Amino acid sequence: MTSTVAERVIKDPAINPGDEPYFEATDRGQLLLKFCSSCGRPHHYPRSLCPFCWSSDLSWKQAAGTGEIYAYSAMRRGPGAPYCIAYVTLDEGPKMLTNIVDTDLDTVAIGQRVRVVFKRSESGVAIPMFTPASPVGR
Repeated sequence: MTSTVAERVIKDPAINPGDEPYFEATDRGQLLLKFCSSCGRPHHYPRSLCPFCWSSDLSWKQAAGTGEIYAYSAMRRGPGAPYCIAYVTLDEGPKMLTNIVDTDLDTVAIGQRVRVVFKRSESGVAIPMFTPASPVGR
């Protein structure tokens, strides 16, 4: 049984102080990560302190926007179904909780390469989501 991911209403994200550069970049079709200048590690979600060394010496850098599915759950019943949520390990290292979109749920797999796409929320905020990096079977 194939089920294609449904178009759903995307709720507006909570935009906290300091998150503005992140959402300005998503509006331009770019995914940003915060990188720590003290320990050199990137992290996602954006926050004001490095979660690894607690440094506040952070800078925004553009991510490649590619990664692979670490874990996922396909929702086939209930409000908004069908849809797929997943942890994607970005090529830069951090894991990102996201949605897998524009694909058949039966083709989603752990380890599958994905790329970022942006979908608009209720008020027009660009939200990063992921889709297969290449068509199924390639």
